Amino acid sequence: MPGGAVLQDEQVYIGHAQVRAGEDTAYLGYMMVEPRRHVPGLEHLRDEEAQALGVWVARLSRALVAVLGADHVYAFVIGDHVPHIHVHVVARYPGAPPEYRGPRVDEWPEAPCGAKRSLRLKRCASGYAPSCRPTARTRP
Repeated sequence: MPGGAVLQDEQVYIGHAQVRAGEDTAYLGYMMVEPRRHVPGLEHLRDEEAQALGVWVARLSRALVAVLGADHVYAFVIGDHVPHIHVHVVARYPGAPPEYRGPRVDEWPEAPCGAKRSLRLKRCASGYAPSCRPTARTRP
């Protein structure tokens, strides 16, 4: 089941979003990237933490496209409920209707849910799998 660490280094922790209470599966490709040091907002990050956060958000985005077939990846910070900065990095799948785009993407009833593909995501995000290198489609 999703929920738990995928990668971490001295600056950043990357994990699957937790399964919501009362549910037994989670939206596949809903990830969190956060600094290991507790900080309440982006403005509190040290330069090296901000840099590491950005690098991992980009790597994870490429991995979500390569591993899960996302046609778009969202990255957003909300910060209303938890006083610790974390970036939501979320795959959007082909065919997602307009009403389920953006922050509501994980509410789409037809979206893939279920078990995680952590090892492949980990290899892709870490740059260890050659097939996960950016293609013309994934370059900005």
